Amino acid sequence: MVLWVFGYGSLAWNPGFDFDEKIVGFIKDYRRVFDLACIDHRGTPANPARTLTLEAKKGAICWGVAYCVRGGAEKEAEAIKYLERRECEYDKKISLDFYKEGACLSPAITGVLVFVSTPDRNINKYYLGPAPLDQMARQIATANGPCGNNREYLFSLEKALYMVNMKTKSRQGHEEDYVIVLANEVRKVLTAQKEKKSKMSGPHMAVRFNISPVHLPTLREATAVESG
Repeated sequence: MVLWVFGYGSLAWNPGFDFDEKIVGFIKDYRRVFDLACIDHRGTPANPARTLTLEAKKGAICWGVAYCVRGGAEKEAEAIKYLERRECEYDKKISLDFYKEGACLSPAITGVLVFVSTPDRNINKYYLGPAPLDQMARQIATANGPCGNNREYLFSLEKALYMVNMKTKSRQGHEEDYVIVLANEVRKVLTAQKEKKSKMSGPHMAVRFNISPVHLPTLREATAVESG
């Protein structure tokens, strides 16, 4: 038996477990949403981070990475144990078909394991649900936890989706508008916070900060980053 795991959030750039193969591709009829609370990695119970889960949507596709774990039951069990501990905010594991670029009709892999959350606050205490863009941006800009801050999670996802686009060489691109818009809104919040702080420090100490909207690197820059 072979275990396949689909990473659509932090697993896409930081799997953290021993795997034997990885494939870039997508699942169908689901999209990413920042509707899940994280209180032990990128946030705290008092100020939870917003992290990803999947929302069912007919016709949508969600790009990510499928990881293969071979080597028998013991190795698979170790991977599952690690993932269940890391993905503790997710209350469901589902099995989906996984597709590769240029082969949208027939799945490349059947039965990839995907961690998701029940979109119901009465069932899943970690489910936050949707919120206005500015509210989500403020929450992501300010949340911090033992494993880092929430904004790094979002910016890492933004970069990972860009690298997926580079690897598949798709003309359409796989950077989801939702992710880019949210990331740029977070940058606006961070800019406003730094400007406010600089004004409070006095006219002689004031320094203006500017966090520009996302700059997607050129192919040469992306290749240099990937090989570094």
